[in-house]
Amino acid sequence: MLDHEKLDVYAVALQLASASFDIADQLPKGYGSLADQLRRAATSVPANIAEACGRQHGKDRQRFMLIARGSATECAALIDLCRMKASLPDETEAKRHVVRVVQMLTRLCR
Repeated sequence: MLDHEKLDVYAVALQLASASFDIADQLPKGYGSLADQLRRAATSVPANIAEACGRQHGKDRQRFMLIARGSATECAALIDLCRMKASLPDETEAKRHVVRVVQMLTRLCR
């Protein structure tokens, strides 16, 4: 098992990505760019967590964790936009995962 696979935040980030892909799939035609942006932001979260764990120096690790946190907050905004176009409930599973990932990454970056 690789280092990033041992982190709880990585598992939650994967859940966020999966839930975000589900939301993107629900968007009506004509919103492909929004769906693509959500998929890319959601993919970036676990990818940057993994990259952080592959770094030798603490500053590098922290930088990639901060990038992952930024991508997670980007997901939150994109989920809000998707919710306006796809009749999604206010509190989605993806949004709960965003909150959890941001909290966990904030603690890891201290």
